[in-house]
Amino acid sequence: MKGILSPNLPVEMQNRRQLVKGLAIVLGALGSSKAWGSKPQSAMKEIPGTAANKSRTSLHYQVDFKPAPQRVYEALLDPKQFAAFSGMPAEIDANAGGAFSLFGGQIVGRNVELITSQRIVQAWRPAHWTPGVYSIVKFELKPNGSGSTLVLDHTGFPEGLADHLDSGWHEHYLSALQKYFE
Repeated sequence: MKGILSPNLPVEMQNRRQLVKGLAIVLGALGSSKAWGSKPQSAMKEIPGTAANKSRTSLHYQVDFKPAPQRVYEALLDPKQFAAFSGMPAEIDANAGGAFSLFGGQIVGRNVELITSQRIVQAWRPAHWTPGVYSIVKFELKPNGSGSTLVLDHTGFPEGLADHLDSGWHEHYLSALQKYFE
């Protein structure tokens, strides 16, 4: 299965990404959860990066969904629904500050900000990244007729990972959610 993880990718962080690292240290002090200690059940295949995206450290998507924002919000934060659309185990504490472990422990982090049916902000990292290194993922949900528009921004990840993460977002989140809601 193609995916979002590779144990051999660089994790050097500089400049503005130090802010993300500092945020992760603060969040780590909030407490521990078994999600933090989870080990990946299996590694997903690496997607090689293109030269054009080597220095890119952010991704942006805007995707329309059939259901209203509340349903999309719930699918992203409910462990049973997340496992149903992703096909892999998920542990999610759906509270601000709550830890999550997705895809059988391959992605871990904490919910930084939650506004019901509108916004989810997460400190997010593949489990193989150096401890304390996090990126920020923001899901904004907006009504769109009887459905919704999801605006997803992933920022602060290490250089060289844009193509790899882009593939993972499409395959394991966006396309999987589209199919789940059909």
